[in-house]
Amino acid sequence: MRFATISGRLSLITTSETVIDLTRASRGRFGPDIQDAYERWDELLEFCTTVTEAGIPLSDFPTTEFGNPAPRPRQVFAIGLNYADHAAESSFAVPEEPPVFTKFATSLADPYGTITLVPGKVDWEVELVVVIGRPAHHIAAPDAWRHVAGVAVGQDISERVRQQVGPAPQFSMGKSFPGFGPIGPMLVTPDEFDDPDDLELGCLINDEQMQQGRTADMVFPVPELIARLSAITPLLPGDVIFTGTPAGVGLGRTPQRFLSPGDELVSYVRGIGEMRHLMVAGH
Repeated sequence: MRFATISGRLSLITTSETVIDLTRASRGRFGPDIQDAYERWDELLEFCTTVTEAGIPLSDFPTTEFGNPAPRPRQVFAIGLNYADHAAESSFAVPEEPPVFTKFATSLADPYGTITLVPGKVDWEVELVVVIGRPAHHIAAPDAWRHVAGVAVGQDISERVRQQVGPAPQFSMGKSFPGFGPIGPMLVTPDEFDDPDDLELGCLINDEQMQQGRTADMVFPVPELIARLSAITPLLPGDVIFTGTPAGVGLGRTPQRFLSPGDELVSYVRGIGEMRHLMVAGH
């Protein structure tokens, strides 16, 4: 199944590319806030199998109506160096344990619109985002996908100067400016994919391909990430995991390249969709 926040309301995207407002379809049984739905995810999935109404054509909704499908997670996890080629371009060895940091929730943003640049070196990092749908604590990797509500496209926008300020790196600070964590445009349940562990993802700047990879190349695949995280802390419904980025970021290029006002950043995961953002100068 595919879900989205459209015009601020929890919506089901049908196989015939129509949009069903689930609050109206359920006669108020489910509220319009998608974040609340994660607490009743199994109940929502069961209800969606009973929906028979036709819905409104998806094409009737402009992209500006799409919001972040995980707007207020209680916990945001982000994984560094989770692709060997990205570790290499960053001059790091492939990690034996996943490096974990956070993006503060105020950095999360919608899948379309503008991103305001800040002073420094602002970089791009396309990622598969996982949203938890069922509580997960001490979960074994083979069972991990059962605890996932769905996956979305994400961007871990990063200001590299702040990120690298010493004496210890400031990953979370460099990656948590407002707008630096867009997610969307849809949340797709894992059963929609032939293999949810092998998805193509990438991004373009002004139509030039910058990143292109496959999640099958993750050092720590999604099930392993969930197992390792849940071994330490309970994962809660609606929590978000940014799962890492493949090679092709600006920091790893020769010469280095960073985002500038007027750049259009397109981020995609095949089978989910794409996000589009225009970079604008800060005040």
